[in-house]
Amino acid sequence: MWRNSLVFSHIHQQAVWQEGSLCAQHCLNNLLQGEYFSPVELSSIAHQLDEEERMRMAEGGVTSEDYRTFLQQPSGNMDDSGFFSIQVISNALKVWGLELILFNSPEYQRLRIDPINERSFICNYKEHWFTVRKLGKQWFNLNSLLTGPELISDTYLALFLAQLQQEGYSIFVVKGDLPDCEADQLLQMIRVQQMHRPKLIGEELAQLKEQRVQKTDLERVLEANDGSTVLDEDEEDLQRALALSRQEIDMEDEEADLRRAIQLSMQGSSRSISQDIPQTSGTHLTSEELRKRREAYFEKGYCRPVGTGTWGQTINLNHQLPKPNYTMQQQQQDPPGQLSQPSERPTTSSGAPGSDPGDAMSEEDMLQAAVTMSLETVRNNFKTDGKK
Repeated sequence: MWRNSLVFSHIHQQAVWQEGSLCAQHCLNNLLQGEYFSPVELSSIAHQLDEEERMRMAEGGVTSEDYRTFLQQPSGNMDDSGFFSIQVISNALKVWGLELILFNSPEYQRLRIDPINERSFICNYKEHWFTVRKLGKQWFNLNSLLTGPELISDTYLALFLAQLQQEGYSIFVVKGDLPDCEADQLLQMIRVQQMHRPKLIGEELAQLKEQRVQKTDLERVLEANDGSTVLDEDEEDLQRALALSRQEIDMEDEEADLRRAIQLSMQGSSRSISQDIPQTSGTHLTSEELRKRREAYFEKGYCRPVGTGTWGQTINLNHQLPKPNYTMQQQQQDPPGQLSQPSERPTTSSGAPGSDPGDAMSEEDMLQAAVTMSLETVRNNFKTDGKK
């Protein structure tokens, strides 16, 4: 493969994109495989042909209408776009001893020469010129509109030329010995293969432009994807933060609900206790008043049903309640039917024996002592009933 590239690199081919529309110059140089003609030299040949034509027209009289019309017309051998006529090309090739013969002329057709036995062809359509030449043992299309030489097989050559004629091309056979060139010598020794046909320069430019557009679009898409990825990451972070915030709020709500439940429970307990405990005024009560209120409280709330399996009998526990803050030294139970009695003289919360406990005891202490004694009495009664 590298050998093919090396050989193709030795084939001289000027492209239109190198020097504007000077396809006639490119055609000649591709035919001769070298920089043999410049635009200036071809322009000089064109001016010489114009002068020769002017002199022939002057033979009919410089004052004739034809002569004056000829002088007013532009040159037919060249123009400002770089076009040169077949006369210019033919005169340029005469310098190298080469002659052009029209391929489809009757004189040439009578010769019945197989195209593969020729050495080269020059093709023209309107203002475009290009060369088809044999280098070594292989044919190449050296069209300056292509990005490189195009290999043409022997079997395809006749078909290729016939196709050009159908498209309106004029084909000229180049007769004479072409100058030696490095590519011809190299291809005399080896044959090459071409895997991909060269593209037209317009197609190549369009493809390059399309690739640049696609690359630009791809870069835009990648940039947009990067931006959306960043946005997606930011959105995911925001969603995670919101989820954590909601979890914290739920935990705080649960804790608040728990605290409220505990508070309500405590309020309910306090409310139930406060309903059972008589309210005291903010004024100081005497011991006598406190005793009377205590007796009235016990008479009202702590007469409990006892008996031998019926709830109709009741006993008054007021005379059995000891004074609050007694220190109970005897823990064993008394005989059935009897209440526990303290073994020592009661002491008040202040520690002074014999003093009135109502002077320093709170109602809560008194209530607690009363409840304790009431429960003890009920348990004893149940035990008595069980023994019976």
